[in-house]
Amino acid sequence: MSSKSLELTRELRGYLLDTCREPELFQQLRAETATLPNASMQISPEQGRLMMLLVELIGCRRALEIGTFTGYSALCVASAMPSDGRLTACDLSEEWTAIARRYWSQAGIADKIDLRIGPALDTLDALLADGAGASFDFAFIDADKSNYMNYYERVLNLLRPGGLLAIDNAFWSGRVADANVNDESTVAIRTLNRALCDDQRVTTSLVPIGDGLMLARRR
Repeated sequence: MSSKSLELTRELRGYLLDTCREPELFQQLRAETATLPNASMQISPEQGRLMMLLVELIGCRRALEIGTFTGYSALCVASAMPSDGRLTACDLSEEWTAIARRYWSQAGIADKIDLRIGPALDTLDALLADGAGASFDFAFIDADKSNYMNYYERVLNLLRPGGLLAIDNAFWSGRVADANVNDESTVAIRTLNRALCDDQRVTTSLVPIGDGLMLARRR
Protein backbone atom coordinates (compact mmCIF):
# COMPACT_ATOMS: atom_id res chain seq x y z
CA MET A 1 0.00 0.00 0.00
CA SER A 2 1.45 3.38 -0.97
CA SER A 3 1.75 6.09 1.63
CA LYS A 4 -0.33 9.24 1.32
CA SER A 5 2.02 11.16 3.61
CA LEU A 6 4.31 13.74 2.05
CA GLU A 7 7.76 14.39 3.45
CA LEU A 8 8.07 17.97 4.66
CA THR A 9 11.26 19.07 2.92
CA ARG A 10 13.07 22.33 3.66
CA GLU A 11 11.60 23.85 0.51
CA LEU A 12 8.07 22.70 1.29
CA ARG A 13 8.27 23.97 4.86
CA GLY A 14 9.45 27.32 3.53
CA TYR A 15 6.37 27.40 1.31
CA LEU A 16 4.22 26.48 4.31
CA LEU A 17 5.63 29.36 6.35
CA ASP A 18 5.15 31.76 3.45
CA THR A 19 1.42 30.93 3.42
CA CYS A 20 1.04 30.94 7.21
CA ARG A 21 -0.14 34.58 7.50
CA GLU A 22 1.80 35.03 10.73
CA PRO A 23 1.44 38.58 12.10
CA GLU A 24 4.63 40.62 12.43
CA LEU A 25 4.42 40.80 16.23
CA PHE A 26 4.26 37.00 16.38
CA GLN A 27 7.34 36.81 14.17
CA GLN A 28 9.17 39.22 16.46
CA LEU A 29 8.39 37.07 19.52
CA ARG A 30 9.64 33.94 17.76
CA ALA A 31 12.81 35.73 16.67
CA GLU A 32 13.54 36.99 20.20
CA THR A 33 12.85 33.57 21.70
CA ALA A 34 15.19 31.93 19.16
CA THR A 35 18.13 33.76 20.78
CA LEU A 36 17.40 32.33 24.24
CA PRO A 37 18.38 29.09 25.98
CA ASN A 38 15.73 26.37 25.53
CA ALA A 39 14.44 28.12 22.40
CA SER A 40 13.35 24.73 21.08
CA MET A 41 10.49 24.78 23.60
CA GLN A 42 8.67 27.33 21.42
CA ILE A 43 5.95 25.89 19.19
CA SER A 44 6.17 26.29 15.42
CA PRO A 45 4.22 29.05 13.65
CA GLU A 46 2.15 26.55 11.68
CA GLN A 47 1.13 24.85 14.92
CA GLY A 48 0.20 28.21 16.35
CA ARG A 49 -2.02 28.92 13.34
CA LEU A 50 -3.72 25.54 13.70
CA MET A 51 -4.42 26.22 17.37
CA MET A 52 -5.87 29.62 16.52
CA LEU A 53 -8.20 28.01 14.00
CA LEU A 54 -9.29 25.35 16.48
CA VAL A 55 -9.99 27.95 19.16
CA GLU A 56 -12.14 29.90 16.71
CA LEU A 57 -13.94 26.78 15.47
CA ILE A 58 -15.07 25.70 18.92
CA GLY A 59 -16.09 29.23 19.96
CA CYS A 60 -13.64 29.15 22.86
CA ARG A 61 -14.26 31.66 25.64
CA ARG A 62 -12.37 29.95 28.44
CA ALA A 63 -8.96 28.36 27.86
CA LEU A 64 -6.21 26.80 29.93
CA GLU A 65 -2.49 26.52 29.20
CA ILE A 66 0.05 24.37 31.05
CA GLY A 67 3.51 25.67 30.19
CA THR A 68 3.78 29.20 28.80
CA PHE A 69 7.52 29.86 28.27
CA THR A 70 7.86 33.19 26.39
CA GLY A 71 4.19 33.30 25.51
CA TYR A 72 3.86 32.45 21.81
CA SER A 73 1.18 29.78 22.23
CA ALA A 74 -0.75 31.99 24.65
CA LEU A 75 -0.47 34.85 22.16
CA CYS A 76 -2.02 32.62 19.50
CA VAL A 77 -4.83 31.31 21.69
CA ALA A 78 -5.79 34.61 23.33
CA SER A 79 -5.70 36.46 19.99
CA ALA A 80 -8.21 33.98 18.56
CA MET A 81 -10.62 34.36 21.47
CA PRO A 82 -13.39 36.98 21.64
CA SER A 83 -12.97 40.11 23.75
CA ASP A 84 -14.63 38.42 26.75
CA GLY A 85 -12.42 35.33 26.47
CA ARG A 86 -10.06 34.40 29.27
CA LEU A 87 -6.94 32.23 29.21
CA THR A 88 -5.50 30.84 32.45
CA ALA A 89 -1.78 30.33 31.81
CA CYS A 90 0.44 28.30 34.15
CA ASP A 91 4.23 28.52 34.35
CA LEU A 92 7.07 28.44 36.85
CA SER A 93 9.34 31.13 35.39
CA GLU A 94 9.01 34.83 36.09
CA GLU A 95 11.95 35.43 33.73
CA TRP A 96 10.51 33.81 30.61
CA THR A 97 6.95 35.00 31.22
CA ALA A 98 8.20 38.59 31.58
CA ILE A 99 8.93 38.39 27.85
CA ALA A 100 5.47 36.94 27.31
CA ARG A 101 3.80 39.77 29.21
CA ARG A 102 5.58 42.36 27.06
CA TYR A 103 4.27 40.87 23.83
CA TRP A 104 0.79 40.27 25.22
CA SER A 105 0.66 43.94 26.13
CA GLN A 106 1.80 45.02 22.66
CA ALA A 107 -0.85 42.77 21.11
CA GLY A 108 -3.57 44.29 23.30
CA ILE A 109 -4.56 40.94 24.81
CA ALA A 110 -2.94 41.14 28.27
CA ASP A 111 -6.33 41.59 29.93
CA LYS A 112 -7.47 38.25 28.51
CA ILE A 113 -4.66 36.30 30.22
CA ASP A 114 -4.53 35.26 33.87
CA LEU A 115 -0.90 34.19 34.37
CA ARG A 116 -0.36 32.01 37.43
CA ILE A 117 3.24 31.46 38.51
CA GLY A 118 3.76 28.23 40.44
CA PRO A 119 3.49 24.46 40.04
CA ALA A 120 0.76 23.79 37.47
CA LEU A 121 -0.61 20.82 39.41
CA ASP A 122 -1.31 23.16 42.32
CA THR A 123 -3.11 25.59 40.03
CA LEU A 124 -5.18 22.81 38.44
CA ASP A 125 -6.11 21.35 41.82
CA ALA A 126 -7.12 24.82 43.02
CA LEU A 127 -9.33 25.32 39.96
CA LEU A 128 -11.03 21.99 40.59
CA ALA A 129 -11.48 22.79 44.28
CA ASP A 130 -13.04 26.14 43.33
CA GLY A 131 -15.70 24.40 41.25
CA ALA A 132 -14.22 25.03 37.79
CA GLY A 133 -14.79 21.45 36.63
CA ALA A 134 -16.26 21.04 33.13
CA SER A 135 -16.00 24.79 32.48
CA PHE A 136 -13.09 25.18 30.04
CA ASP A 137 -13.51 25.03 26.28
CA PHE A 138 -9.88 24.48 25.29
CA ALA A 139 -6.63 23.44 26.95
CA PHE A 140 -3.01 23.18 25.82
CA ILE A 141 -0.39 21.08 27.65
CA ASP A 142 3.27 21.82 26.94
CA ALA A 143 5.24 21.45 30.15
CA ASP A 144 7.39 18.86 32.00
CA LYS A 145 6.77 15.52 30.32
CA SER A 146 6.98 13.37 33.46
CA ASN A 147 3.75 14.98 34.67
CA TYR A 148 1.82 14.67 31.40
CA MET A 149 -0.54 11.99 32.73
CA ASN A 150 -1.17 14.00 35.89
CA TYR A 151 -1.92 17.10 33.83
CA TYR A 152 -4.14 15.12 31.47
CA GLU A 153 -6.41 13.71 34.16
CA ARG A 154 -6.92 17.06 35.82
CA VAL A 155 -7.40 18.97 32.58
CA LEU A 156 -9.91 16.41 31.33
CA ASN A 157 -11.98 17.09 34.44
CA LEU A 158 -11.73 20.82 33.81
CA LEU A 159 -12.86 20.58 30.17
CA ARG A 160 -16.54 20.75 29.35
CA PRO A 161 -18.08 17.94 27.28
CA GLY A 162 -17.12 18.78 23.72
CA GLY A 163 -14.08 20.70 24.94
CA LEU A 164 -10.77 20.26 23.12
CA LEU A 165 -7.35 19.39 24.51
CA ALA A 166 -4.08 19.83 22.58
CA ILE A 167 -0.88 18.20 23.88
CA ASP A 168 2.50 19.18 22.46
CA ASN A 169 5.61 17.04 21.78
CA ALA A 170 3.68 13.85 21.08
CA PHE A 171 6.52 12.77 18.73
CA TRP A 172 9.29 13.94 21.10
CA SER A 173 11.69 14.48 18.17
CA GLY A 174 10.99 10.94 17.01
CA ARG A 175 12.19 9.30 20.21
CA VAL A 176 8.76 7.80 20.96
CA ALA A 177 9.21 5.52 17.93
CA ASP A 178 12.70 4.35 18.94
CA ALA A 179 12.47 1.24 21.13
CA ASN A 180 16.04 1.83 22.30
CA VAL A 181 15.14 5.14 23.96
CA ASN A 182 13.55 4.71 27.38
CA ASP A 183 14.35 7.79 29.43
CA GLU A 184 11.69 9.14 31.78
CA SER A 185 10.29 11.80 29.45
CA THR A 186 10.12 9.52 26.42
CA VAL A 187 8.36 6.78 28.38
CA ALA A 188 5.95 9.35 29.83
CA ILE A 189 4.94 10.59 26.38
CA ARG A 190 4.59 7.04 25.01
CA THR A 191 2.40 6.17 27.99
CA LEU A 192 0.23 9.22 27.45
CA ASN A 193 -0.16 8.64 23.70
CA ARG A 194 -1.26 5.05 24.28
CA ALA A 195 -3.55 5.99 27.18
CA LEU A 196 -5.37 8.58 25.07
CA CYS A 197 -5.80 6.19 22.16
CA ASP A 198 -7.45 3.71 24.55
CA ASP A 199 -9.43 6.26 26.59
CA GLN A 200 -13.15 6.03 25.79
CA ARG A 201 -13.75 9.42 27.38
CA VAL A 202 -12.15 11.19 24.42
CA THR A 203 -11.93 11.17 20.64
CA THR A 204 -8.33 11.63 19.52
CA SER A 205 -6.15 12.46 16.54
CA LEU A 206 -2.36 12.61 16.53
CA VAL A 207 -1.48 15.38 14.08
CA PRO A 208 1.99 15.37 12.44
CA ILE A 209 2.60 19.08 12.88
CA GLY A 210 5.51 20.62 14.75
CA ASP A 211 6.81 17.96 17.16
CA GLY A 212 3.52 16.06 17.02
CA LEU A 213 0.27 17.48 18.40
CA MET A 214 -2.15 15.13 20.15
CA LEU A 215 -5.73 16.39 19.95
CA ALA A 216 -8.41 14.99 22.25
CA ARG A 217 -12.08 16.01 22.36
CA ARG A 218 -13.88 15.23 25.59
CA ARG A 219 -17.02 13.22 24.89
